Amino acid sequence: MPLAISEFLTINLFCLTLIDAAGRSTSPRRPQLVGMHQRCARKGPSMKKVTALAVLASIAIALTGCTDSDATSPAPGASGDLRKVRVAALPISETAALWGGIKAGIFREQGLDVEVLPAQGGAQAIPALINGDIDFAIGQPFGPFRADLQNLGVVIVGNYASSYPDGDDINAVVASAKSGITRPAQLAGRKVSVNSLGAAGDVTIMAAVEKDGGDPTKVKFVEVAFPDAPAQLAAGNIDAAWVTEPFITQLRKRGDVLVVAPYQATVPGLATLTTITSAKLTKSDAALVADFSAAMKKTLAWAKDPANEANLRQAIKDNLELPDAVADSVRLPAFGWELDRASLEQLAALAQKYHVLDRRPDLDRLIQQQ
Repeated sequence: MPLAISEFLTINLFCLTLIDAAGRSTSPRRPQLVGMHQRCARKGPSMKKVTALAVLASIAIALTGCTDSDATSPAPGASGDLRKVRVAALPISETAALWGGIKAGIFREQGLDVEVLPAQGGAQAIPALINGDIDFAIGQPFGPFRADLQNLGVVIVGNYASSYPDGDDINAVVASAKSGITRPAQLAGRKVSVNSLGAAGDVTIMAAVEKDGGDPTKVKFVEVAFPDAPAQLAAGNIDAAWVTEPFITQLRKRGDVLVVAPYQATVPGLATLTTITSAKLTKSDAALVADFSAAMKKTLAWAKDPANEANLRQAIKDNLELPDAVADSVRLPAFGWELDRASLEQLAALAQKYHVLDRRPDLDRLIQQQ
């Protein structure tokens, strides 16, 4: 690998460590697909660098030995005609819909054998997507935003999960009880973690800080994977953490303070996760994209049905190895396939306002709702 690329990129392949309700580390579950930390988190890489990232992402995928797949439980009477599909997704409770849909056989009904590869974030999966090492990814909209600004051929084919416009949300900034932080403005000058720098977390947090009268430019953002945030918060290495479930519930139970639900404070009901693929795949294998999209639409409708909640929560227990009490109490997102374009436009506008993006993505090109 050329020195310039090795200096540009650090890949961390490590076994995912989950945190129990008391903040202790449990036994490793499975390695992450890719943990790529760019030196300039708010500047998109050139095509040459993305190509290098894709090669390394390919290696990372090849080394991922433990993945979620329905290959071991074929449908009764099924032939060997199932098409293998590789999907990158975060190891968080929201992924329960995908895990549950696989176990329920929804993807097999569409002729698909889905393998789920854990990833730290949607942006980290983009290089593997471009390189063809994975077929789809479930992630925040910012990965596709940045890819579109470089015309890398990434498209959003559907939503996956959204936050709630009011009430308890499924992502929030939680501060250490020792920090004394109780409101968004107090995050200015403090160290706040997000799972991926230059994405929806820090953009909406800055907006919430400004709305509360604080200086958004003074927030010190650091990148910490969601599962690692509770331990970093307990150690005092960060003052607050932007986290999803199940970590919100875990942190509040141990006495940490919920400061703000930044999506609700800025763009209520914003998409938390979207379904992403490459423009190349939509053209070269439109049938596969259509079949996967149909299965995802059915899966998300299945996940929304209260009759399936027990199965959904069992998927969390099976794949995250959480204590039953936590898995049974975490707040689940608003699952749904249809994208809310207006909320994505608002998010892109905020990103430009806070200089996270230098311009807005071409949503006409990026959004290809199936």
